[in-house]
Amino acid sequence: MIGLGAAGVAAGPYLQRGVDAALGSVAGKDPTGLTGLLPGAGGFRYYSVTASVPHRGETDYRLTVDGLVEHPGSYRLADLRALPQERLVRDVQCVTGWRVPGTPFEGVRLSRLLDAAGVRPGARAVRFTCFDGAYSESLTMEQARRSDVLVALRMQDAGISHAHGGPVRLYVAPMYFYKSAKWLSGITVTDKVEPGYWERYGYDVDAWVGRSNGRDDAPTA
Repeated sequence: MIGLGAAGVAAGPYLQRGVDAALGSVAGKDPTGLTGLLPGAGGFRYYSVTASVPHRGETDYRLTVDGLVEHPGSYRLADLRALPQERLVRDVQCVTGWRVPGTPFEGVRLSRLLDAAGVRPGARAVRFTCFDGAYSESLTMEQARRSDVLVALRMQDAGISHAHGGPVRLYVAPMYFYKSAKWLSGITVTDKVEPGYWERYGYDVDAWVGRSNGRDDAPTA
């Protein structure tokens, strides 16, 4: 299953129909627990790399910020909601070919959380971890400080559902959607970029829409 998923990424839309058929045939009963694919509302598809993902909510969700920072901290949902919120409406583009146009996301700019933590000299990147216990991603510090990178709490004008990576997920608007890590639980400032989960299977670390993963003809966000 993992090999097929990696091949689908490498070949992009050329192999998407085959990937969908193979994974879709075991949707909801994946014997490996590594990758699931289910039809999603509004053109979205559901991917997970674990057999199950715990639910987190108002009482037990925490987002930690640590690493090369002066002020490590932890945020509850209420803390994140109390910060200034930004709204972006962009196309969501998956590296495998599907796209959902004009999707609203709302949340806190990642740069705001980094500023509050006090990034130390020598910091060059940010690593993201997730409460599924397996997924991770990274951005350079320059990428992380872009105005179109959010720690998102809302999607399509509603709270982010568990299936879409809620209650909090990363949203990196100008990059393919695998960079927008679901079920976000940790933000760690580091001295170098650490390849994320799918990048260890061949995805591009810099995943600009239309400029990476062999998708030069992809629509831009």
